Amino acid sequence: MKKILKDKKEEPASEIRKPEPEPSTKITDSNYNRNKHYKKGVSLMADERLEDAARAFEDALRIDPRHMESLLKLGYSRFHMNDFAGAMESYNKVHEIDVANAEAWNLKGLIYYQQKNYDKALDSVEKAIDSNSTDGMSWYNKACYHSLLNHIPESIEALKRSIEIDVKNAKKAVRDKDFENIRTDEGYRRIVEVVVLESVRQGYRKVGQIVWTTMVGKLEVEDAARKLVEKGLLIKTEKNLGLQKVEEFEIVPELAEKIGVEKKGFFGAAKKSQPIVIQNLKEINEAVQSTKTSIEKGDVKEIISNLDVFIEPTQKGGQMIEYFFEEHRDIRLYKVRLTDKGAEYFQANKQKMMDLFNNIEMMITKKLRNEAVSQNS
Repeated sequence: MKKILKDKKEEPASEIRKPEPEPSTKITDSNYNRNKHYKKGVSLMADERLEDAARAFEDALRIDPRHMESLLKLGYSRFHMNDFAGAMESYNKVHEIDVANAEAWNLKGLIYYQQKNYDKALDSVEKAIDSNSTDGMSWYNKACYHSLLNHIPESIEALKRSIEIDVKNAKKAVRDKDFENIRTDEGYRRIVEVVVLESVRQGYRKVGQIVWTTMVGKLEVEDAARKLVEKGLLIKTEKNLGLQKVEEFEIVPELAEKIGVEKKGFFGAAKKSQPIVIQNLKEINEAVQSTKTSIEKGDVKEIISNLDVFIEPTQKGGQMIEYFFEEHRDIRLYKVRLTDKGAEYFQANKQKMMDLFNNIEMMITKKLRNEAVSQNS
């Protein structure tokens, strides 16, 4: 190391000055080399060069043995190299530093899952959820492990919570073989019905189209469509295609007016009538105003109730996914966190929530202006 101060015998104490701090450079930045190896490892992972990636993360850890991200990525690389013992060693080191690290608990669960030790996998993912109750993937994995252990009600509840946090998990679940044990359960079948109904709303009206876009089995699609017809949510029609009759499904007019229905044009482009778009945006804007008022009042129960309007498919959930997908996800997370943590979380995040709804309000104004111009052109 460079000697900064001279020996006292060489220079009078009165002349010794405090050295000026050196600018942060590649030489003086203590984390530079560590970060260089870490970034190299991430890049190698992206190229699926896992052995090289693992070596890069090991190089980073030689410089900083407590670098959490390098430990997690090293474990992940080893996991995909089927080195489960090595992966577990990395995650154990993470927990020596931070026993509540949710990501490491979830990843430990995946190791036990690969080893078919579903009880231990479940124990690990529950610890992940205890540390971070808003992680949709942890809830999804919990649903898988419960299903594999034939815990039907627990699996359904965990899956519902996963979908509440991230709606994309519904489409993923209907083709996941881990849910074989719960496919006959009414709760699971309702999830399939949600996926089929959304496909019809998007303009995929034939069974074959729905199967192709969702990867759900044909029999499951037919069963879900039949039940949606029985519930009065879909209408089944038959059209002649040469010598063959083809079944098609449409959403009943009353529901179609509420949620909006897309129609596929000649080139597959989705089109929606402008009056429905304008009406949907105006209704969402009304809900935004009500929510902003409840945020200003600070009534957590009222806020949660207002957030449901943007989440529930029977209210504005479908339109929010279509028009404001990212914001819809944020609202779901806010609802989950407010439900779990209450007033304390609200006080810490009040301004962020208000900023979110102010942003939605501005986007609605812009969309309404564009729709008006489009109608008049």
